[in-house]
Amino acid sequence: MTAALVLVPDDTAADTDQIQVGDIDTNTHTDVEALCLCALLWAPTEAAARAVAALEAEDFERPIHRELFTVIARLVRAGKPHDTTMVAAELERTGNLAGHHGSERSRYLANITTRGADHIAVDHYTRTVVSQAYRRSFRAAAQSLAQAADQLPEDQLFEHMVTLGRQQRAATNRLNHLRGEDQ
Repeated sequence: MTAALVLVPDDTAADTDQIQVGDIDTNTHTDVEALCLCALLWAPTEAAARAVAALEAEDFERPIHRELFTVIARLVRAGKPHDTTMVAAELERTGNLAGHHGSERSRYLANITTRGADHIAVDHYTRTVVSQAYRRSFRAAAQSLAQAADQLPEDQLFEHMVTLGRQQRAATNRLNHLRGEDQ
């Protein structure tokens, strides 16, 4: 005999297994950024070059991710090794490992390095990071349009919306190209 579904919750049931707000990290989507960086650190030169060509620092939501990506990308574009040791050496060379913030960067780099991302998946992580940036860009465009409605003169509203539309079209084309849907 199968159990029937209960449509009305039983208040007498123990709620020890209920999910609490603090049980779920609300920033789980940013984890793919860390995984992408981890995979990039371990990726062979050719795969890293593909990822660096597809990504932009602005695709990363967190400032530390943008910073680390910028260093990795600089190394990859220069044809230099781009592993954790070389990223740390570049951060040190530029004075970005000094002081409290430097030790935080170093610790964060170590955490990203050990995230366990498979370098074989770097292309998938890359597309996901761009996809998340794409969604954030729509949110930013909507906020900009709402702000423009409140603050811009009427004769500038339409042109502002057209400009935002062109930016979003370019972002759509970029994402479709990365997915291979641009034919």
